[in-house]
Amino acid sequence: MDAKTAHGLPISYFREISTWLQSSILKQDELLELIINSATRMMAAKASSLLLLDEKSNKLFFKVATGEKGSAVRQFQINVGEGIVGYVAQTGEPLLIPDVSLDPRWDKRISEHTGFKTRSIACVPMKVDDRVIGVVELIDKENGTSFTQEDIKMLLSIADLASRAIHNAREIDHFKRENKDLKEELSSKYKIVGDSKSIQTVIFDALKVANSKTTTLILGESGTGKELLARLIHQSGHRKTMPLIVLNCAALPETLLEDELFGHEKGSYTGAIGKKVGKFELADDGTIFLDEIAEMSPGMQAKLLRVLQEGVFYRIGGTEPITVDVRIIAATNRDLPKEIAKEKFREDLFYRLNVVQLQMPPLRDRREDIPLLAKYFLDMFKVETGLPNLVISKDAMDKMMKYNWPGNVRELRNAIERAVVMGNRHEIMPEDLPIGAHEMEQPGLEFGLTLKDALDKFKKEFVKINLDHTGGNRSKAAKVMDIQRTYLSRLISQYNL
Repeated sequence: MDAKTAHGLPISYFREISTWLQSSILKQDELLELIINSATRMMAAKASSLLLLDEKSNKLFFKVATGEKGSAVRQFQINVGEGIVGYVAQTGEPLLIPDVSLDPRWDKRISEHTGFKTRSIACVPMKVDDRVIGVVELIDKENGTSFTQEDIKMLLSIADLASRAIHNAREIDHFKRENKDLKEELSSKYKIVGDSKSIQTVIFDALKVANSKTTTLILGESGTGKELLARLIHQSGHRKTMPLIVLNCAALPETLLEDELFGHEKGSYTGAIGKKVGKFELADDGTIFLDEIAEMSPGMQAKLLRVLQEGVFYRIGGTEPITVDVRIIAATNRDLPKEIAKEKFREDLFYRLNVVQLQMPPLRDRREDIPLLAKYFLDMFKVETGLPNLVISKDAMDKMMKYNWPGNVRELRNAIERAVVMGNRHEIMPEDLPIGAHEMEQPGLEFGLTLKDALDKFKKEFVKINLDHTGGNRSKAAKVMDIQRTYLSRLISQYNL
């Protein structure tokens, strides 16, 4: 005889069930069929059923029905409180009925319809967190005897296994739905919007490097969407199913930043009560995005450079080297060559990070995208506020087109959100937008200057703007300005830029 567990079930049965529960191939319906069929054979019953509770209709429907009349039985539904099965579902207590003809709770409707003669029933509830989700019942023993209390104990254990299987399947389905919804939400939330040549060029270049492990440096003013571009690179490459870890280097002091990046061992410092896995480990096989990299302290820059050079790191207080496969994307709104000249940023780290450089254009340089972006954000906030008919007036759009947007796309998003919340809820008007009326840059235009002073001021501002927009690249700036690079160098020296 097979050894039995504390519940009276053979160990071999539990091993069989365990194998099924761990299978990634079996679907929920198949798993429940296997559990109930196996239990029916083991307990020598003529027929069995598993019914699940639909809480909305307060009815039980047959998920599994074995025996010669199983297919006919599946057509029925039972109200909670109706018959023996309904009674068990209502009370949450098991029932052992040696002879159903003597029990007033017996509902013979299904038995008469199918022609199946029923004598003895063992019926138990299926529960998750003390909440009834269904019922399992066995009908008649093959040898003609009645079910016993020992059978009820075994059946309760089987019902518990079936409940776990259903609960796990529902959790997985819920997770899949949540994951799908989250992916759709993130896809919308982190979408780069724009048809302008400048933004499309950046997107095209980003897609070219997406499938490589090449370290990428994203430059651009605050609010231009550098993190969006990093997410696009990650999501468009073969690492998209692996983690994307985002860390703002300006948000933490050096000691905390090191702890965040590399983690620590238990007891490595006061307060380190357990081992902590750092962002580099979490990003293994994926991508780590280091935003505001120029804000990193010189000491932390040296530690990061060592990781990039050697490919390994140590947790704080650790002695075991840790190797990970991580793609690094860094971003900054600072002029790194200037930071290097001021000895605020390591030149060797710059070259390590600057394998591929992408420049996010400011919003003022892609004004044709303003209507698209404004509509995109408006549609987003219309859904949130329940204002489906809200529109942007022509005067408000004209005001946005003339504005200089020093805060770039982030400022535009905030302006639209404020206008949706604080406006008349029908049409966004110019006064709803928290921006100036005419703030286009007009370098050199100032009353009281001589013509020479005005020209000098214009030239200085004009050169500075172009250098800022090209990340300090003199060749690119000269090409945009349509002048010789040597002439640009003279202007830089002349105006002490």
